[in-house]
Amino acid sequence: MKQNLLSLVAIGLLLPMSLAGQEKSTDANSGSQNVSPFTQSSKRFNDWSISVGAGVPLIQSADATSIKNGNGKNLFGYSAYISVDKAITHAFGLNLQYDRGETRQGYAYTKDHVALPDGEIAGRTQYNAISILGDLNFSNLLRRVDNKSPFRWALHGYAGIGTIAYKSYRQDPGPYNQTLNHEVKPFKLGSLFGQAGAGLKFKINNRIDIEGRLMYVVTGDDEFDGAGVGQTGYNLTEDQISDNFFNTTLGLTFKLGKHESHLMWHDPLQEIYYKLDVLNDKTQDLEVCKKGDVDNDGVCDDWDRQLDTPAGARVDGAGVALDVDLDGVIDLYDKCVTVPGPVENQGCPLTMNNSTTGVVTDEATIMKGIEFDLNSDRILPSNTPILNNAINYINSSNNNFKVIGGTDTRGTDVYNQGLSERRANNVKSYLIQNGADKAKLEAIGKGEKDLLYPECEPADKCPEWKNRANRRVYFEAK
Repeated sequence: MKQNLLSLVAIGLLLPMSLAGQEKSTDANSGSQNVSPFTQSSKRFNDWSISVGAGVPLIQSADATSIKNGNGKNLFGYSAYISVDKAITHAFGLNLQYDRGETRQGYAYTKDHVALPDGEIAGRTQYNAISILGDLNFSNLLRRVDNKSPFRWALHGYAGIGTIAYKSYRQDPGPYNQTLNHEVKPFKLGSLFGQAGAGLKFKINNRIDIEGRLMYVVTGDDEFDGAGVGQTGYNLTEDQISDNFFNTTLGLTFKLGKHESHLMWHDPLQEIYYKLDVLNDKTQDLEVCKKGDVDNDGVCDDWDRQLDTPAGARVDGAGVALDVDLDGVIDLYDKCVTVPGPVENQGCPLTMNNSTTGVVTDEATIMKGIEFDLNSDRILPSNTPILNNAINYINSSNNNFKVIGGTDTRGTDVYNQGLSERRANNVKSYLIQNGADKAKLEAIGKGEKDLLYPECEPADKCPEWKNRANRRVYFEAK
């Protein structure tokens, strides 16, 4: 844990400096752009949701209560709520909530039409409330930064204020006679109330959560229970005690948006986990070489991944010869450094025999496919040139093609299978929307069953650039 924390501190110090001198950062091994301007359309998470639920309210500090009052029985009412929720950060949000319910208190339910013995009363209160609640995600707030495993439980705390309107009914001793005891209108000074509590959420899937809540509602009103005060009521307890109640509910949260993850379940550090290995490699450059530098490329043999780099070749921080266009021909020998091409053509593209398009493309690069960020099915902007070339290649070919999605070995088999299918379908949809022949394409997800680097099982056995290469969509001719 100490090493991870030191790495995170280093990222916090070095990453802003590296971004200040350039608008985009390119991964030397994968070629994908890791940093892009943040806009509303570039978000990788959803931050809106709708919650609904129902439960039981119990008055506990009033003249007539719901908890074992009079005849020794608990009187159960009902409650329901609906709210529109906005996540501000991964640990805090705001909810606009509407509550409706009925509390039942006293000796018996007032609609039971039973006569009450002397000294006993019955009451019920129908209420409607609108409130704004702050939502604090304790699990995200207190989560260990070195824990990279998926999490599905979250403890939330809620507190807020609003306006409540209600009608309270009372039944006095003797023959059945129910009367309207008190009424409060909404949006007035006397209708203000507050509530606070906690909820335990379970993530069923990326779209639905289930939650159990316990809220304590402070009405601020001694007439809420229906017993009344002064000459018109009973006032069995002290004047200072307001008629507050507990509200227990079970509800569902429906997460809205086009992305897979919601901000309240989003690990704020996951975007930089895969950069740790790269950072560790670069920080090692500050040390003195223990084993020398056999190929004289400026990278110590202790962490040089390519000990036989040709003389004169430029290398990355891991000592691997640069191949800017990722065509398999290092820049030293590549006659077309920025455009992919086959080895037999010295890294320059071949012109296809297509008189209508005159497309210049490289079959090897197209069939190799594209890579994805961790836990994401979003097509990166850096991959669109390859996909655009693939459209022309597919349309001009006599073959049909499989669009195959893959993942690294993090996560469960079931989750990775679904993620690979989403990646393949997204690429297929992109190709079709931009002119590819739909009849020639079939999307298939293989999860983690067809790794480009099979030795990366589990993922922590490999550097991150290999895991990233496993997170890909590639093509096969049928």
